[in-house]
Amino acid sequence: ECEVDFQSKNYTDLTRQCRGPTYPATECCAAFKQFACPYAHQINDLNTDCAKVMFSYITVHGNYPLGLFASECKETKVGLVCPSSPRVSAAPHHITLVVSAATAVLAFLVLV
Repeated sequence: ECEVDFQSKNYTDLTRQCRGPTYPATECCAAFKQFACPYAHQINDLNTDCAKVMFSYITVHGNYPLGLFASECKETKVGLVCPSSPRVSAAPHHITLVVSAATAVLAFLVLV
């Protein structure tokens, strides 16, 4: 179970900035990071279904192709870089974000 209520989140910025049919990587990835980074710890906790739930709602609200963010959003070889939050230590954290359990595609959020 996920402690974040992704059902009630506002997806407007994400869906406004990331639009088909071309889904421009720069805009889509920036919007995805803006939406997902605040929840990186919860999304990357593989003991919860937060990643699955979040991507389900992103797909519902944006009608995005499966694996869009995993295939387009790569900043480093380990994934996306999220700004650290006050409760994160100064050392970088490499955290795997499961994008789609159905396709076993992985994206990564890295807190620095």
